[in-house]
Amino acid sequence: MNVALKRRADGEGSLQVHLDPNMTIGTAKVFSVYGKGGIGKSTTSSNLSAAFSKLGKRVLQIGCDPKHDSTFTLTKRLVPTVIDVLEQVNFHSEELRVEDFVYEGFNGVMCVEAGGPPAGTGCGGYVVGQTVKLLKEHHLLDDTDVVVFDVLGDVVCGGFASPLQHADRALIVAANDFDSIFAMNRIVAAIQAKAKNYAVRVGGVIANRSADTDQIQKFNDRVGMKTVAHFPDLDVFRRSRLRKATLFEMEDVPEVRAVQQEYLRLAASLWAGTEPLDVAPLKDREIFDLLGFD
Repeated sequence: MNVALKRRADGEGSLQVHLDPNMTIGTAKVFSVYGKGGIGKSTTSSNLSAAFSKLGKRVLQIGCDPKHDSTFTLTKRLVPTVIDVLEQVNFHSEELRVEDFVYEGFNGVMCVEAGGPPAGTGCGGYVVGQTVKLLKEHHLLDDTDVVVFDVLGDVVCGGFASPLQHADRALIVAANDFDSIFAMNRIVAAIQAKAKNYAVRVGGVIANRSADTDQIQKFNDRVGMKTVAHFPDLDVFRRSRLRKATLFEMEDVPEVRAVQQEYLRLAASLWAGTEPLDVAPLKDREIFDLLGFD
């Protein structure tokens, strides 16, 4: 049986990127956190936001993942996403109130989950653009000192690289292993591509869940990268996620205090300003040959 199929252009009907080049964050310092999927970006972002708040800064964290789980250790729940609430008003953003999409979390950190279009039907860039537009319309960025974008997984498309258009510095979370360093190299290339037209620059690597950093250092030495913080593989990170709490709410013991102090040090150094890094990413074969034991 022959069935006539209506053909349409690839991507037709999906949510594409139409970002307003004049839609800027404002005076806040903006950081985008990237890294291999599952490497601990949300844990890092949330605790970094908490650390900024402990330094007296007014902080906004924006989760850029359809799973919308970036901010739950700050808010103690999975909050509705911007896309969820926009759908409820048929994408008439003027009908939304601030409390419909912004939630206060630990120590006053304001939390937004951008969400994402249904799988296979759109682009994350649209979501990021709509989120920033809403925040601007409601003047929520006017009184913000720091914005932290927590971006899903590897940079897989221009849409999920769109937070780089707003960021001052891009931070990469990596463990001391081949896979996450390989992903970091790809992310560096994406940041450098955006840096040709935007103010964003590489800020450095946050070594996470790693007792040692020898492989990260080998990569750093080769390409001009820098480690800006190091967090060991402690069980308190896992337990904090299960408790839906930041590390600043965990038990007062020496190892937890040491992690808290490292986050506070990182936040203070980022606030003071870090030198942009001119990193030269490697070809895939080059990084394959570089990493490993002799």
